[in-house]
Amino acid sequence: MDSQSFLDQIPELRVGVRLSEQLAEALVVSIRDGQIAPGEKMPTESALVQRFGVSRTVVREALSRLKTLGLIESRQGSGAFVKKSSQSTVDRLVLTPDGSVNAVIQMVEMRRALEAESAALAAVRRTPADIKSIKEKIVALERAVAGGGDGVEEDVALHTAIAAAANNPFLLATLAYLNQFLRDATRVTRANESTRSDFAQQVREEHAQIVRSIEVGDAAAARMAGAMHMVNAAQRIARADPAFWAQQGVRLADRLRSELGTPHAISKQTGRKKRG
Repeated sequence: MDSQSFLDQIPELRVGVRLSEQLAEALVVSIRDGQIAPGEKMPTESALVQRFGVSRTVVREALSRLKTLGLIESRQGSGAFVKKSSQSTVDRLVLTPDGSVNAVIQMVEMRRALEAESAALAAVRRTPADIKSIKEKIVALERAVAGGGDGVEEDVALHTAIAAAANNPFLLATLAYLNQFLRDATRVTRANESTRSDFAQQVREEHAQIVRSIEVGDAAAARMAGAMHMVNAAQRIARADPAFWAQQGVRLADRLRSELGTPHAISKQTGRKKRG
């Protein structure tokens, strides 16, 4: 596939989410889906800048994440190319959440380790600019919820900002890949939390505790706050009303199967075949 056709198939970037993360995620999915084959040359920085209307810094950060994931390699004087082993590298981690309550809880459990370490590292390495960015994400989240939104993108952006403050490209690359799974799990957890005022208040307090710990540079407190946020999220899901879960679980299953291209999977909630 030529570079222009490859670029045309990548979706537009979303407002409110770190651009380099979005671009990296989109490129990973495109490479995984074979839209640009192993050994082929990647679009140039200029082409990516023009296609998405972003800065060269954003493009370079995104390409750097792809290098970290082992998907592309730079050849001096020639540009970046998809590694011939990239397809097997991407396929090594195969996740197919089935929409069950257990699947969402398992995702939250997996996030616990990442969120705890992200917060701890952020407390040690954060800069004034990082703190400003994290606080802006908190405000954006509260504004979205007050305006009647679900706050999913804003919630993901908040946790991404915390991970960015940790200043660890491997951590960011991992989150960039996992976000395709975490976003829909977050949609379910936030929908559940919005059904009860006590759940919503708990989330606000947990976010505030994470931010306070990072701001004062207390790594131990930040690690604990990040971990407990995920522990409590799993508990809130476990306490969800069964009727709520049946409805949201089916939607999550359908959306995940559609995005992951998993045809004719069985929904554990309904027992019926669904087309991806």
